[in-house]
Amino acid sequence: MIADDDEKWLAAATAAVKQNAFYMQRAIDSNNLKDALKFSAQMLGELRTSKLSPHKYYELYIRASDELRSLEMFFRDETGRGCSIAELYELVQHAGNILPRLYLLCTIGSVYIKSKDVTANDILKDLVEMCRAVQHPLRGLFLRSYLAQVTRDKLPSIGSEVEGDTETHMDALEFVLQNFTEMNKLWVRMQHQGPTREKEKREKERNELRDLVGKNLHILGQLEGVDLVVYRDTVLPRILEQVVNCKDELAQCYLMDCIIQVFPDDFHLQTLDVLLGACPQLQPSVDIKTVLSGLMERLSNYAASSVEALPNFLQVDAFSKLNHAIGKVVEAQVDLPASASVTLYLFLLKFTLHVHSDRLDYVDQVLGSCVSQLSATGKLCDDKASKQIVAFLSAPLEKFNDVVTILKLTNYPRVMEYLDHDTNKAMAIIIIQSILKNDTRIATADEVDAWFELIKGLIKDFDGLADNDEIDEEDFQEEQNSVARLVHFLYNDDPEEMSKIIFRIRKHILTGGPKRLPLTIPPLVFSALKLIRRMRGGDENPFGDDTSTPQKILQLLTETVEVLSDVSASELALRLYLQCAQAANDCELETVAYEFFTKAYLLYEEEISDSKAQVTALRLIIGTLQRMRVFNVENRDILTHKATGYSAKLLKKPDQCRAVYECAHLYWAEEGENLKDGERVVLCLKRAQKIADAVQKMANASRGASSTGFVSLYVELLNKYLYFLEKGNPQVTGETIQSLAEIIRSETKKAEPGAGTYITSTLRYMEFQRQQEDGGMSEKYLKIKMEW
Repeated sequence: MIADDDEKWLAAATAAVKQNAFYMQRAIDSNNLKDALKFSAQMLGELRTSKLSPHKYYELYIRASDELRSLEMFFRDETGRGCSIAELYELVQHAGNILPRLYLLCTIGSVYIKSKDVTANDILKDLVEMCRAVQHPLRGLFLRSYLAQVTRDKLPSIGSEVEGDTETHMDALEFVLQNFTEMNKLWVRMQHQGPTREKEKREKERNELRDLVGKNLHILGQLEGVDLVVYRDTVLPRILEQVVNCKDELAQCYLMDCIIQVFPDDFHLQTLDVLLGACPQLQPSVDIKTVLSGLMERLSNYAASSVEALPNFLQVDAFSKLNHAIGKVVEAQVDLPASASVTLYLFLLKFTLHVHSDRLDYVDQVLGSCVSQLSATGKLCDDKASKQIVAFLSAPLEKFNDVVTILKLTNYPRVMEYLDHDTNKAMAIIIIQSILKNDTRIATADEVDAWFELIKGLIKDFDGLADNDEIDEEDFQEEQNSVARLVHFLYNDDPEEMSKIIFRIRKHILTGGPKRLPLTIPPLVFSALKLIRRMRGGDENPFGDDTSTPQKILQLLTETVEVLSDVSASELALRLYLQCAQAANDCELETVAYEFFTKAYLLYEEEISDSKAQVTALRLIIGTLQRMRVFNVENRDILTHKATGYSAKLLKKPDQCRAVYECAHLYWAEEGENLKDGERVVLCLKRAQKIADAVQKMANASRGASSTGFVSLYVELLNKYLYFLEKGNPQVTGETIQSLAEIIRSETKKAEPGAGTYITSTLRYMEFQRQQEDGGMSEKYLKIKMEW
């Protein structure tokens, strides 16, 4: 309803302005001064209304002020035709109402100044004083805005049309400051006009009008006569006096921001004490973080864009002043939210990183100040504050691109302690991503400790949280995989220091709990194995102690992998035991290698019960044992016999068959004649063939003569025979293979397409070898009759 009334009143006032403007223009065209003044006064009389809202009043003001431009040109033309400008200045003062009179006075006053018939200072003083007659906040504000607008290009300053001496420049400065002061008072007074229930509405309306007041500061910033001395001694104190004394939240916040944005950066730098001294005097409800962050951001950009300015920052000790000011503000505003205080320190940190990037002590000091502030709040529950802390901690990472540098900041992990569990993990991921992106190497044991302190949110649970709490499994896997990747970035070329790093990593990783250990122990083990192989071939104890030998590290790995057995990760533990056994083999540590195999066998017997898992584990055991060269005959026979026994006990016959013929490789190694036992190879293959016969008989009995699903077992066996034939096993002869070939031939007609392809490929290979002309190999294959 009120909005409709506003539109009606605005429409009526606009129509009256248009009508009077039309008659005014007609009088101007006929050079009728009297009628031009009459109709212009009537037009301006519409601005006396109190019915319009500030927004609608602004529309009316714009229309009326646009019409006054033609009147200003008319006054200028009249003076050119011999009319006295002084008489015109007196004549307009006979208007009946004060508001139209002052608008006309400002219009003719601008022409009067430009004519230079009188000093600009006299006219400016007269105008700014007479405008005091209008004390209605809205009407007075727009009147003074018009005064600033028409005199803006006529102020005495260097390079302007009305250039004067230094004293004249100060008069122009005084005029703008006085107009600003009066406008600010009117603007603030608007807040107290009307009932309390409409307070928010008035604040919104005032916010829409703030640029009218700020226009004066823009004019000040563009005056040529305002140098650093004038700004420091006159302009800034006068403005700050008005800002502090008005005690209005909206005005203080806006005007402080205007000061920062309008005046040059070097002015701010040289008057930092004065500007910062006003901040604690502002109203507690003022958004001080916006003010100070704007100042620090501008100074940071100034430092980044001008290398020559950096010495000035050091000269005025800008960092200490800003740090002290923020502390005072935080202390004065006890109700300041945690997010606001963190934002202040964030911008101070960015300022420090831009200006004093070589001063880690400054960076650490800012972190420490933030810790002191957060100590009163405890862990942050506010999402906004947590996000600000993440941005706060990310700033040094983005600047230095080196986590090793971050590790030198003692207060960095202290800030992270105030993050909740989820945000702490997110920050740890950011740190890890920085290491991966920049390929950062962490090369000492102390740095490893410091690094794990930073990412402890990923390594272990916080107090009050358990591993069985609801978590997203995919996210959890990704987090732990990130930690696993980072283990490989903890590296030192010195074996002694690397050994210390391994021990430190283990200390931290073992605190992770049953869900994390299967993901984080493997990279530790492989990192240690890499170190062991680097140490291979050196002295038994190159460091003069017993903590860094390959044997000692392998002992450490024994204890580490055992932990996986306790957290239901037996299959993984078995794989790692076998990896460790290979490392012990490379170091020629027979006893240690035998111990690892013993532990792997125990896990296979006691913990692995799933048939598929048993098949996989047994293949790994056989493959690893086949590569071992460190064992004496007795130990090798024991381990081989065990593996063969496991093969015969698998649940499914086809798996038994394949495992048994794989065991044949345990009796035939390429290196060393003492590791070749042709008879046992053939024994394994014949045993596997018997199992295959049993499989085929059971299949035929249960499914009929068309069952061919296990023919491939015979083909696999044939390939094994051919392998050992080529390797020179004297016990594998053409006659031995021929009997197996007969069985395969009898089953070929019933073979499935897949099996038939396998058979065809094998036969093609055999034929290829028969046709070779190298002599030795072809003779072996010629003994096998191929009547297929």
